[in-house]
Amino acid sequence: METPAPISTGRYRAPFGWLKRLYHWVLHWAATPYGASALFLLAFAESSFFPIPPDMLLIALALSRPRKSLWFALICSLGSVLGGIAGYGIGYFFWEAVGEPIINFYHAQAAFAKVQGYYQRDAFFYVFLAAFTPIPYKVFTIAGGICQIRLWQDLVLASLIGRSLRFFLVAALFYFCGPPIKQFIDRYFEILTIVFGVLLVGGFIAIKYLH
Repeated sequence: METPAPISTGRYRAPFGWLKRLYHWVLHWAATPYGASALFLLAFAESSFFPIPPDMLLIALALSRPRKSLWFALICSLGSVLGGIAGYGIGYFFWEAVGEPIINFYHAQAAFAKVQGYYQRDAFFYVFLAAFTPIPYKVFTIAGGICQIRLWQDLVLASLIGRSLRFFLVAALFYFCGPPIKQFIDRYFEILTIVFGVLLVGGFIAIKYLH
């Protein structure tokens, strides 16, 4: 078995202590035989209800095993698309019992209403946009079920293209430029985690300003 490369975490100021622990927890999965399975499950869950995108675990796995980065991207893409189908099913079959509580949990009622309007224009484009960008993909998958957009032509195909582009671009950086990327992340970890958090929150806001 390929031995994961050691990760240098450096020193972090106190306000970032919980981020440091989260980073170590993610790297723990990257250094175990269960890393790929955890990545698949995280990608699946994030597409329908879980708040944390799988990018962090994908990056951790790619950091530890750069030569397997593209394989991890494939696992992440497939898990995410299957999770998107599950999100569609939640909206289609279980809106009141499951879908609505999820949307309410994220206080995304206004964003959800916007997405329903977007789907009347071009469902394929907006699913692709959510799959590729930090815009919360789960809102679009659940809304897809409510609006009964075409499952295979719009949701699955657009998700497969968008998610694959997103995750394979990340994986390619580590596959072809592993050591420099690793050094960059180690050096600017605090700044990158802030940017990641801003993108995560900003994704919900961005839905309101799509055209």
